[in-house]
Amino acid sequence: MSDTDPTPQAELDKRRDYDRSRPLERDETTNLISSDKVEGTNVYAKDGEKIGHIDHLMIGKISGRVEYAVMSFGGFLGLGELYHPLPWDALDYDPEKHGYVVTIDKEKLHDAPRYKPEDLPMFDRQFGQTVYGYYGVIY
Repeated sequence: MSDTDPTPQAELDKRRDYDRSRPLERDETTNLISSDKVEGTNVYAKDGEKIGHIDHLMIGKISGRVEYAVMSFGGFLGLGELYHPLPWDALDYDPEKHGYVVTIDKEKLHDAPRYKPEDLPMFDRQFGQTVYGYYGVIY
């Protein structure tokens, strides 16, 4: 700790201990959910068919905004699995299903931007515009 730091170490330790003692409900509220609860959540087509699950989230380092929910689609025991980056705005949470519903036709998903887990794309502006444009969402 430097002399210019207004928060003494004892205060930081006290805050850290308090955070650890808080109940798990802090990870989910009416409007917020912890990322670890989103990962693994099922994704459904508009007709109600389960089409995959959220594997992970991609979050902008500067904006702090969820850019993509990456859906695992297809495959069996990890073989043939494909990742579909979905703009967060292309998903609607359905409390009855306890999952997300993608807002496009499931047939259109077969041609959606995707990649193999071992072949990460360049998550640059051009990629973002392609993905968001495919789902009709402004990037």
